[in-house]
Amino acid sequence: MKKSILSGCISISLLAAFTVAAVPSEQTKLLESVESKVIEWRRDFHKNPELSNREIRTAGIVAKHLKNLGLEVETDIAYTGVVAILRGAKSGPTVMLRADMDALPVTEKVDLPFKSTKKTNYRGVDVGIMHACGHDTHVAMLMGAAEVLAGMKEQLNGNVMFVFQPAEEGAPEGEEGGAELMLKQGIFKRYKPDVAFGLHITSRLASGVIGYRSGPFMASADRFEITVHGEQTHGSTPWNGVDPIASAAQIVNGINLIVSRQINITKEPAIVSFGKISGGVRNNIIPDKVEMVGTIRNFDMDNRQQIFEKIKTTATHIALSSGAKAEVDIYKGYPVTVNNPDLTAQMLPSLEKAAGKENVTVMPKITGAEDFSFYALEVPGLFVFLGGTPHDKDAKKAASNHSPYFFADESSFKTGTATLTQLTLDYMAQAK
Repeated sequence: MKKSILSGCISISLLAAFTVAAVPSEQTKLLESVESKVIEWRRDFHKNPELSNREIRTAGIVAKHLKNLGLEVETDIAYTGVVAILRGAKSGPTVMLRADMDALPVTEKVDLPFKSTKKTNYRGVDVGIMHACGHDTHVAMLMGAAEVLAGMKEQLNGNVMFVFQPAEEGAPEGEEGGAELMLKQGIFKRYKPDVAFGLHITSRLASGVIGYRSGPFMASADRFEITVHGEQTHGSTPWNGVDPIASAAQIVNGINLIVSRQINITKEPAIVSFGKISGGVRNNIIPDKVEMVGTIRNFDMDNRQQIFEKIKTTATHIALSSGAKAEVDIYKGYPVTVNNPDLTAQMLPSLEKAAGKENVTVMPKITGAEDFSFYALEVPGLFVFLGGTPHDKDAKKAASNHSPYFFADESSFKTGTATLTQLTLDYMAQAK
């Protein structure tokens, strides 16, 4: 294990339980003291999951903990969000750390002592509620990091902004939510951070491994809806009407050519996928309309806008050529999650301190999306992944996030807590 000198003193290696090299002894002790608490909090949140914009119990526990630490706490932001400020004894930058709190409408199938048995009716379907994406672990680890950093208040060269965010998985229909709403309600105006750090657990990496990528990391995610209007007629005489099904089929073919023929994918990759097509009720009746919905994933904001425009042009013109009419609506979702290249390079040594150099790896681009992207549009951001699959299991075969079989190994939480802490302390130290 490597040794180095920090703050003029010879550092000691962190105990194996935290796999952090070269950190001050006080930080080591504080990290050790919160490990069991982080696990206990996580188990409680896992057993009591709450859906987006409904994280009332979770937010209450978080706020109480932060107040007990002596932080300045603001609640009820974007419905249930919590923001807390830890003011260090010395002047310096404000570092933002973010955790998301919401669960998913998924029935848990993992046999755990703290398995969720909560149920709900989601869009007319009776279903369970589960932390199938690991947000329970994010909340617990950030609560642990808050306790560690609060214990080092006199050594902090700046302030820490803790953001516990609702609705990362998307707000309920008819509501706003998530990072976008928190920003809309002014959290960056009241507590403007200099930098933002986020962490997400994943089953695709082994426990304790940190995955990162400089530049575009996670895709933007947008939804489109196309309604093709025709003229209903009998299936035996299609010339007496306008067939929206035939038109819709040509629209699918045309839109599938946008990425392969009209977008410069040597710049960044993109995906357009149809998820649902519906129209008609009988085999011998040509309907008057067809409805189609799909998703757009992309890693470049300029390409994103081009795809929007080309979907509208392609659909409307193809429909017009067959005598039909196409209405196209595109709903912007999450932007591209971009890790600031300079910040990523600057903080890489911190990731290696927290996890061990051998446990830090560059990940490929991810076509999933994250609303941490909204924060990273405002200030330099760094978003990393934390492995959560036990070492005796094959991470490539592990159930993915959002699966009813998703499982997060508790031994990884110590690395996650250490990572959030190390990023904060090192950024402050380097900004002096």
